[in-house]
Amino acid sequence: MIELLIDVLVDNLLLLPFLFPTYLVLEAIEAHAGGALERTLGRARRWGPLAGALSGAVPQCGFSAAAASLYAGGVITVGTLVSVFLSTSDELIPVLVSRAIPLGLLVKIVGLKVLFGFAAGLAVDAFLRARGARTPAPHVEDLCAHSRCGCTEHRGIVVPALIHTAEIFVFILVASGIIELALHFAGEDVLKSFVLNRPVVGELLAGLAGMVPNCAVSVAFAQLYAEGGMSAGALMAGSLAGSGLGALVLFRTHRRLKDNLLILVAVYVFGVMFGHLAGYLF
Repeated sequence: MIELLIDVLVDNLLLLPFLFPTYLVLEAIEAHAGGALERTLGRARRWGPLAGALSGAVPQCGFSAAAASLYAGGVITVGTLVSVFLSTSDELIPVLVSRAIPLGLLVKIVGLKVLFGFAAGLAVDAFLRARGARTPAPHVEDLCAHSRCGCTEHRGIVVPALIHTAEIFVFILVASGIIELALHFAGEDVLKSFVLNRPVVGELLAGLAGMVPNCAVSVAFAQLYAEGGMSAGALMAGSLAGSGLGALVLFRTHRRLKDNLLILVAVYVFGVMFGHLAGYLF
């Protein structure tokens, strides 16, 4: 039990190099907000889904956590967040490497996740633009109001960034610790009881399991796939639908519950759909 909790602490400490710079950027944007900055961000947002898909492909859930905070602060679009969530692979790739999976297969998995994430992000942003939705200007003050951290009382950007980082870190540590304990006692055995090697059903169930915000799920997926207990389509569906710890950060930093749920539904639908498609490509 103690070793398990230590692992949770270490895993979450690895998020700090991602979270602190993210909140520094948000505070800097708020401190120097202006018309020129907003126009620059507006142009950059057009390429957001591509950047999001590429960054999410790095086997580290810190990017999805950072993306959730950037979305809550109005810096990136919904489509960019969706692209990051879909391309995030968490611990999947390192575990597959340790199981001596062929390099060509690993490249195909990562490449498809980037491609699918990019396509889904573009589709989401295009859909929202067609409906007349406007991307709001950066609004880091909403993060402060939501967390009630009182950071607006401080001067500069470092202290507020530290406050936000600490607040998110403690929240993730507690939440992921609870999830880790639950998965430790029932996780992989429950996954093995699922029918994950059949078309459609496998993708649907794997997508649901993948949405659990914990890297233990992606580890179990890699092991099941290497042992033949999971189809390639189910593996891709579960990995695409899994956003690492990004979902936890999203619900903590963004107060619009309906929007958060719609984002996760979109990630699940895209994950299952693209996972099923990927099954024919392996």
